[in-house]
Amino acid sequence: MLSRMDLREVFATNLRRIRNAKGLSQDALAYDAGISRSYLSQLEKGVFYASLKIIEKLAATLDIEPAEFLKKPRMSGKAR
Repeated sequence: MLSRMDLREVFATNLRRIRNAKGLSQDALAYDAGISRSYLSQLEKGVFYASLKIIEKLAATLDIEPAEFLKKPRMSGKAR
């Protein structure tokens, strides 16, 4: 049976992936979005839930639609 990621994990995975794809460090993204780097780090680890206000700030800073953060990642060919 495949394990299901909860939305916090999905958000964290997508935030990290999108930030890296845009070539931004945590420091740069946090500064541009007006949040602390430690808070961003905790979001990327899935420790905290992001508010809609934070999702909006991050999406605007990364120039993506907010929904991109909640798209479930495609599973690789590996069975889990």
